[in-house]
Amino acid sequence: MSRFTGRVAIVTGAAGGIGLAACARFASEEALVVAVDLPSADLDAAVRAATEHGSAALAVGADVTSSDEVAGYVAAARDAFGRVDVLFNNAGIEGTLASTVDYPEDMWDRVIAVNLRGVWLGIKHTAPAIIASGGGAIVNTASVAGLQGSRGLSAYVASKHAVSGLTKSAGLELAPLGVRVNAVCPAPIETRMMRSLEASMRPDDADEARKTIAERLPMQRYGEPEEVAALVAFLASDDASYINAALYPIDGGSTAGR
Repeated sequence: MSRFTGRVAIVTGAAGGIGLAACARFASEEALVVAVDLPSADLDAAVRAATEHGSAALAVGADVTSSDEVAGYVAAARDAFGRVDVLFNNAGIEGTLASTVDYPEDMWDRVIAVNLRGVWLGIKHTAPAIIASGGGAIVNTASVAGLQGSRGLSAYVASKHAVSGLTKSAGLELAPLGVRVNAVCPAPIETRMMRSLEASMRPDDADEARKTIAERLPMQRYGEPEEVAALVAFLASDDASYINAALYPIDGGSTAGR
């Protein structure tokens, strides 16, 4: 299946688990991949994930909270490949595990900056390039935390609820211009983020925290990054041509009973 032959897909947060899987998935379907993460991040694995599938890949270091640097990764994609067709707006951080009243202000601001401002800037700068290429798709990473509350993660939850709303508004605005905007809403996925949260929940026994979280899920396991990447690729493809401004849980059924 080669749904992205000749198309250019930008993936932010490309050094992380879901971003890395998305780079591989897009490349496996013949997309040209632009892997974006912080300048300090190691993007070699993302580039390899693409080139091992025979696709071309470009690594770009950028802070998604900086308008100039976001504009820079879009310009780099166009300079290298001549167009932009897809943005997987995936960069995000979990922040600190703390009650709402005790949440550190500097960390609150950082979570909102990365998880919300970064997504907004991605849409702001990438949409015109996608329109110029004849249309395409933007897929944002929200979360089940963008659909419900969660104790101890108020900044993350607030940011992901905002991404859900932004997805709907941007989808309404951009659809007439040929750009569909949707969001994936993962439950716990096998990534660094979950390792960090497990350690914060149970510093003395992170494995027990992981077991407790998994047992609460209907499928009693975490999702795999590749499972999220498969949904992202579908939403970015022409197979989803009539899907817009929608939020897609990928959570093993965890939000169904809430």
